Amino acid sequence: MPEKNQRAPQAVGRPVQPADKHAVISARFEQFEKRQRELWLMAITVIILLGLAYAWTSWDAVRSLAHHYEALPIGFVVLIVLFGLYMWRKTQEISELRGLMRGMEHRDEAPPSDKQLDQLFAIISKSQQGYRDLIDSFDDVLLAMTLDGQIRAANRSFSDLVGTPFQEIIGRPITDFLQEGAGEGADVLRRAMPRFKERRQWSGVVQVRLKGQGTPFFFDCVAHAMLRDNEIHGITILGRDVSALRKNEARFTELFESLQEGIYITTSDGTIVDVNPALVRMLGYESKEELLKRRVPEIFVDRAERKSIKDEVDRQPMIQGKEITLIRKDGTSIVCLNTAAAVRDNAGRVLRYQGALMDITERREMERRLHQQQEFARRLVDSFPDLILVLDAAAHYTFVSPRCKEVLGYEIEDAQRMEFGGRTHPEDLPSALALYQDILAGRQVFASLEIRVRHKQGEWRRIRFNFSPLSDEKGNIEGVVLSGRDVTDLKRLEEQLIQAEKLAAMGQMLAGVAHELNNPLTAILGVTELLREREGADDSTKRQLELTHRQARRAARIVQNLLEFSRPASPQKRPLDLDNLLERTLQLQEHSLRRNNIEVEFHRQPDLPGVVGDANQLIQVFLNLITNAEQAIREVRDSGRIQIRAGRSGNQLKISVQDDGVGIRPEALPRIFDPFYTTKRPGGGTGLGLSICMSIIREHGGNIEAETLPGGGSAFTICLPSAPAEQAETSSAPPEAMRPAAEFLKGRGVLVLDDEESLRMLLQEGLAVHGLRVDCAATIDEALTYLERGSYDVLLCDLHLSAGGYSVDGREAAARLVQAAVGPKPALIFMTGDLVEGNAESAGDADPVWLQKPFRVSDVLALLRDVLSDASAATRPTR
Repeated sequence: MPEKNQRAPQAVGRPVQPADKHAVISARFEQFEKRQRELWLMAITVIILLGLAYAWTSWDAVRSLAHHYEALPIGFVVLIVLFGLYMWRKTQEISELRGLMRGMEHRDEAPPSDKQLDQLFAIISKSQQGYRDLIDSFDDVLLAMTLDGQIRAANRSFSDLVGTPFQEIIGRPITDFLQEGAGEGADVLRRAMPRFKERRQWSGVVQVRLKGQGTPFFFDCVAHAMLRDNEIHGITILGRDVSALRKNEARFTELFESLQEGIYITTSDGTIVDVNPALVRMLGYESKEELLKRRVPEIFVDRAERKSIKDEVDRQPMIQGKEITLIRKDGTSIVCLNTAAAVRDNAGRVLRYQGALMDITERREMERRLHQQQEFARRLVDSFPDLILVLDAAAHYTFVSPRCKEVLGYEIEDAQRMEFGGRTHPEDLPSALALYQDILAGRQVFASLEIRVRHKQGEWRRIRFNFSPLSDEKGNIEGVVLSGRDVTDLKRLEEQLIQAEKLAAMGQMLAGVAHELNNPLTAILGVTELLREREGADDSTKRQLELTHRQARRAARIVQNLLEFSRPASPQKRPLDLDNLLERTLQLQEHSLRRNNIEVEFHRQPDLPGVVGDANQLIQVFLNLITNAEQAIREVRDSGRIQIRAGRSGNQLKISVQDDGVGIRPEALPRIFDPFYTTKRPGGGTGLGLSICMSIIREHGGNIEAETLPGGGSAFTICLPSAPAEQAETSSAPPEAMRPAAEFLKGRGVLVLDDEESLRMLLQEGLAVHGLRVDCAATIDEALTYLERGSYDVLLCDLHLSAGGYSVDGREAAARLVQAAVGPKPALIFMTGDLVEGNAESAGDADPVWLQKPFRVSDVLALLRDVLSDASAATRPTR
């Protein structure tokens, strides 16, 4: 160290030789080049490492994007490597250039050769061309100019932009290429120069208008100062053309402001960053600023819904069409469809949420109303009693109402696969197809047609269809609507009503015939009774009289039954003898059974209790069952047998009607008592008989059961409750009524008013024999004459009288006679061949008593005794 210190002053003190000077310069060049290589190597290494680190850290974020950008980090790293290689190559060229420069510095020792000079100029030219290629490869505009705006250098992008060759650009001021008073280029340069000189850099967006260009340009510029000896002697400007971006931003802003859907941008913490006017209107706020003061959870009806949507957006790139409910400023709610996405940074962290909202409140309300209308229409169709069918233009079913199962027995799916007319009766099919074509062609707008359609179980059902066209929104006919009503039962009811009208007419005729027959039958019964009681008749005569009397009673019973069946009286339940009802029924059907060779096995059961019911209705039930049994036998054979049994089971009476006929199909048993259901051939019955029978028996507290017998035939069993045991009645008749009838009635006066001569003669002779005083009158005037002569105990008056060809009501006649009677009023007894329905209205002071034709003299005597006994009890003084 002392030696070096001592040498240093000597070196400083002595003059520097040229050789030493070149050695120092060479050493410095070598040291500089070494440090430069190290610096470049370090810079390239750092850049590569940074690229690899960026690719590593951003790999997951890139993979989470909606589009596949996995190759982007790899491409970025490759680009950095290529850029490093390019810079290394240029550094090598500069090193060669510096080597040549060092060689020129030694020109005093050894002047450079021509070869070295050519090599030097080649390297310089190559370096300049490389520099030119480098700046021309930039897509952005690159300028170098003096502080007063004179262009010193420019790249090809600027030359292409202004449309001027490179040689004509250098040295010209920048203002030569700008329009006067248009744009911000020159103004920005003047305003920003003082601050630029201070900071030696500037950045910003500049709007310029170039000469010969109609539209303005926008450049995102970065300016740096060119220094020499720490003084600014020029400016380098790098400008990126963002005109298209500005236009897109303007269009986006215009679109953002004009969209009808609500657009929003929010942060992850719930802050509303930006919204468009549509969303402001949608939520009912006055201004955008007012809405931006709210937070996202505050405008959700259900905050849990907001959290759910946020979590869903965090898990996937985008959600579309998610329905949410928001709160308007006035507190009402709206339903919106939300489309949202998350914007993330390179690390995959959410920066913000953005999306669009579509107000579907009105749509949901319309859908709700439409659903209500559709539900109403569906319920209406379901509850509509008619079958609804819709056919398209190809005659295919497009709609079948649920009534199809009830009307035709088919499921909806099965019916829709059928062809139109596939189950229609062959005779009705042509008319149905022709009407369908007419409606489809528009030749008719409405028509009705009754069609026979086969039920799934095989029976034919009559359906009355109404045909009408089905049009689209333009009014073009695209199908036919059919509404069909099952009128099978209605047709049967019409047939039954027609039959009922026939029966009613027949009943009226039978009533008239019965009334006319009752009078002669009464005479026959009375005369034969008198003759039988007359002394002196031989045994043969008595037998003949007995036979005549018995057949007359039989004829009277038949007439009575016909009268009851054709003109049933009002239902009157009273204790009845079951065996007697069955015998009366068999008498009505006796002729038909005998003619068809059908034997009836029936035995009376004397010990059976009675039944409380209406005789006419129960006879109707028994007659219907016997008739059905007769018809069932006739279907399979020419003769047969019907067994009728009556028995007791506890408190129930059971009546069984069995036959050996065709029997009942198993599938028909559950429906055998349904109204209008019949197993007979068309025209063989209305299907109401058994239904009416079941109704009558149930009104009597019983039931009917049907079964098929194993050996063939069928059996119907009627169950009826038995009548309670009757208690003995205490007689309240006076002592004189307990005497024999002849002694009690002797000397009593009877006035008979009847227009039938045979009855007058019968009553005159029959009652007189028993000691009664009898006067008979054919007219009212004649009866009034008798009343003027004396008083009578009983007035026997026919209910239907005739005088001078006109019909006279017996009630009115009796009322006149009772009123005209002098002294005690006679007891009133009406004689009639009609059915007696209890007591009629009072005619005078006493209630009338009925005497049913045909009758015997003994019946009259018994009735007179009862009537006069009651009269004596009523007038006897109280003791």
